[in-house]
Parts: sequence; structure tokens; C-alpha cells
Amino acid sequence: MLDRRTLLGAIALAAPALFAGRRAQAQGDWPSRPVKLVVPYPPGGATDVIARLYAERMSGMLGQPVVIDNRPGASGNIGIDAVAKSAPDGYTFGAGTVSNFSINQYLYRRVPYDIERDLAPVALSWEFPNIAVVATERVPARTLAEFIAWARAKPGGVNYGSTGVGTTTHLSAAMFFSRIGVEATHIPFRGASQTIPALLAGDVDFALDGVASYMALVRGGQMRALAVTSAERWHTLPEVPTMAEAGMPDFVVTVWGGFVVPAGAPRPIVDRLNAALKQVAQDPAQVSRFEQIGARPIWTTPEQAAERAARERPMWRQLVQTSGAQAD
Repeated sequence: MLDRRTLLGAIALAAPALFAGRRAQAQGDWPSRPVKLVVPYPPGGATDVIARLYAERMSGMLGQPVVIDNRPGASGNIGIDAVAKSAPDGYTFGAGTVSNFSINQYLYRRVPYDIERDLAPVALSWEFPNIAVVATERVPARTLAEFIAWARAKPGGVNYGSTGVGTTTHLSAAMFFSRIGVEATHIPFRGASQTIPALLAGDVDFALDGVASYMALVRGGQMRALAVTSAERWHTLPEVPTMAEAGMPDFVVTVWGGFVVPAGAPRPIVDRLNAALKQVAQDPAQVSRFEQIGARPIWTTPEQAAERAARERPMWRQLVQTSGAQAD
């Protein structure tokens, strides 16, 4: 018969193995209930629309609903912080953009999470360029070179709109005007829904904004596209030159995003999420849906996602410093 001390010792020795077994079983059963996808931007924006395209398909693949939870604010910091502070059990993940991965730590004096310590990438999942646009009825320029000449000669200087201080639309436009040596006034808005009316009214002269927001206006003739910031011509607007083709070399800036989980999430769960994202990104029907909104689905490993974010940080840090952008 075992005495009490021996019995307690046996339980102590067995406990780690028992815990590991239960954890492995929990991972194997994942997901056994709905999974929450935190979108750190408002409903209807580009990140929200893209996240919903992924969530719709992933629900079927995972066998559980993927439920969108919009938590906008502070350039995505509020929502991404909620992901960072959630349980690392695979039931909460987040949609992050280049701002969360590579910009906000330089834009804000204090960010409530450390993107490298508190979160782990699952994959990069979408990408689109910015597009240089002017209102057809307000600015006579038909090419980027003509716009540069017009801007240099315009009495009182030019104004440019963006979707907010420190966004890719602000930073890339600030870089553009710095490169051409034109003093320009930055007019920040809350999104393209406000920038577009300002362009059409002539309150701002120029924007270097996400291609998805301007495709219909360019095709309808209200806006004139001067160049895209991708390395190659964008597939949905093949007639629009790249910045390099338009005379602005070494100007490649794309807006990208992907998905993150809290640090410590089990790798088998991360791999299952990654596999589902890959399947969506390579589905021709989904590719077509992305093209309709001006974006392109992409896929990477978690390691490739972390590498790209790290590689671009020096560029974005310099752009934040050059522009003087400060969000708080």
C-alpha cells in the first residue's frame, strides 16, 4: 500500500505529463468553439473588408465561425493591444497592417504593446499600392511630370490629402514632395471617404492613397491616375505607369497586412491558421474578389512575415522622422 508521501510524489511527477497531454488534446480539438478575429479599424474600411473575405472562407475550413470584432482607434493600436493581451489559445487573432507591424512604434511616443515581443505573425495576407491621383476637373496635369511642373509653378503652393497623420498615404506623399523639392501642405482626413470629396472640390490638389479607394473614380473619369507605387504596374489598372516609369525611380511603397496571434500561441494552431490563409489566398475565386476591391491576396510563412516587417522598419522610421509626423 502506498503511503501518503509516496502518493503525493507520484501525483507531482505525473502532473506535468498530464497537463501536457491535456494541452495537446486541446490543441488537437482546436477549434471547438467560435474564433474571434479582431479588426483594429472601423467597419467598411479596406482592412475590415479584406478581413471579412478571409473570415468568411476560414469559417468553413476550420469548422467554426470566425467572428469579426471591430476595435478601431489610435491607428490600430487599440485593437492590436487587445490581441496581445488575450489568451494565447488560438481563439483570438488579429488583422494587422504595415502600420501595426512597422510604423506605429516610431509614430507614437508610447505603444501599449511590443510587436515583436507580445505578438507573433501568422502570415502576410494582402497587399496593394498607393496611387497618385488628381481631380480631373481641378488639376490640368495628365502625367506625373506635368503635375510636378504644375506644382512647382502654382502660386501659394499645393495641398495634399491623406487618411491621417503617420499613415502610409501621409508618409509616402511627404516623401514624394520632399523628393521633388516642392513645399506642400498636408491636410489629414479620417479616410478616403473624406479625402475624395476634398479632391473633387479642389480643397486639396493631390493624394497618394490606396488604389482600392480610387479605382471606380479613375475608371469613371472623375480622377486621373498619374502613377502607382508598386514595383510593377498594378493588375487592375494596367494602363497606369509605376512611379519609376513616370520618372520617379526608387519609389516603391505598398500597403500590406496580415494576421497575428498573441505570443505563446501553440505552433500547431498557428500552422493551421496559416494553412487556411494559404488556401484562401490561392483560391481563384477569392483572387477575383480581391481584384474587385483593388487588392491582391498573398501568403507567407510566419518567419517571412516577421522578416519583411523588420526589413521595412528602417524605411518607415526615416519617413516618420523626415515628415515630422507625431500622433501623440
